[in-house]
Amino acid sequence: MLRGVCRPSGADGHSASGRWCDLAAASAATGGGDDKRLRRHSGLQAEETRYGWLFASPWIIGFVILTLGPMLFSAAMTFTDWSILKAPRWIGMANYSELLSDPLVGHSFRVTSAYALGYIPLNTVLGLLLAVLLNQRVSLLRYYRTAFYMPSVLSGVAVSVMWRLILSADFGVLNYLLSLLGITGPAWLSDPTWVLPAFVLMGLWHFGGSMVVYLAGLQGIPTDLYEAAQVDGASWWSRLWRITLPLITPVIFFQLIIGTINALQTFTQAFIMTKGGPMNASLFIVLYLYQKAFESFQMGYASLIAWCLFLYILLLTLVLFRSSGRWVYYEGQSAS
Repeated sequence: MLRGVCRPSGADGHSASGRWCDLAAASAATGGGDDKRLRRHSGLQAEETRYGWLFASPWIIGFVILTLGPMLFSAAMTFTDWSILKAPRWIGMANYSELLSDPLVGHSFRVTSAYALGYIPLNTVLGLLLAVLLNQRVSLLRYYRTAFYMPSVLSGVAVSVMWRLILSADFGVLNYLLSLLGITGPAWLSDPTWVLPAFVLMGLWHFGGSMVVYLAGLQGIPTDLYEAAQVDGASWWSRLWRITLPLITPVIFFQLIIGTINALQTFTQAFIMTKGGPMNASLFIVLYLYQKAFESFQMGYASLIAWCLFLYILLLTLVLFRSSGRWVYYEGQSAS
């Protein structure tokens, strides 16, 4: 241990020289043992750092080659005219000018946002309610959980084909069931008014995936809290509102982030079922990007649309993160 030899000021105030330390003498007193330990410790830290980078290198290499590289390439392509069949041709800001004058870009963003506003709240609420119900002690619980989760693992193309048959205006199962109740079903996929509600209804087919995440969060809530609330006479609704919802808010926040990202990238359903119709009422932004890239072969313009979508998702994600401080509760945080 380093020690300083200090001389305090005299009590009578005569020629006080203040405080001083002889670090050289203290270093000599240690005999250099601390220096060896420091060098050994530094060597171990350097070795751990090298091994850390080595073990992380597969992910880093994959990220650079498969994610960062294509992103930078697409950013450069926004300034070019590239049809895939020919070499890219530099056109400067022409794609940006076309973007500002293209009405379908704004329309596709509005369609996608409207779908997200309808799908995300319903998926969040229904997934949470189903998880709460399946978190109870009932018979055949495992079979119920499996049955509700199974649709989430099916192929998007197969599900789209199935729902196209269900929503058919002429021989669809849904309109047949409505006719039994004396209701004339609409032309779900050929009516501009009903096509987005049809996609929202179809999207709820996958809420079993969010149910599993909510179940994991619910089972992490201490049972002592529910027992204490029952002793105090709290009702089921009071326990749900005062205990379950506050403690599950981190999971709800996670689901909102993931749900927003997924909803804004909707593609398969519209591509298989409507091709963006009728009258562009289901022209999602990713579908429009696909049409520009692989039907019109405007890869530079499609890259610009992709970057606009990326910035839009980033903006919404930042808004959700900024708002989370007001309603997301993390265990152990101090009350504000």
